[in-house]
Amino acid sequence: MLGRTAGICFAPLLLMTLSTAQVRAQDVPGIEICTVEKTWERRTSCLQSNVDFLQKTIAKLNLDHQQKFEAANRQIEALKATVASLQKTVGDLQTAQTKLVDDVKKKQDAPAAAKDAATKDAPK
Repeated sequence: MLGRTAGICFAPLLLMTLSTAQVRAQDVPGIEICTVEKTWERRTSCLQSNVDFLQKTIAKLNLDHQQKFEAANRQIEALKATVASLQKTVGDLQTAQTKLVDDVKKKQDAPAAAKDAATKDAPK
């Protein structure tokens, strides 16, 4: 019951508030059609407004693209550093692998050489 009474009292209050509120026109920046203006002064002003809007838009887009370009350059530099680090790691691993293969060959050759030396030194 209280909810229904509050709704009945609130509805007229809302209507009075909305009806007394003044609606003001806002000048929203954008491209305007200047051919509808009758006087040259108003047409010139309209065209200048369009020019100003376009210049601001171009400056904003230029700044945005410049920031994106700089961010991309920073990312490229970071990727270059990563690639250089990975190339160094690959080089180190290849060197270690070559050394390991050489060590394995030496170990395999050492027993064979020891056998050969033992058979040469052995009495017949």
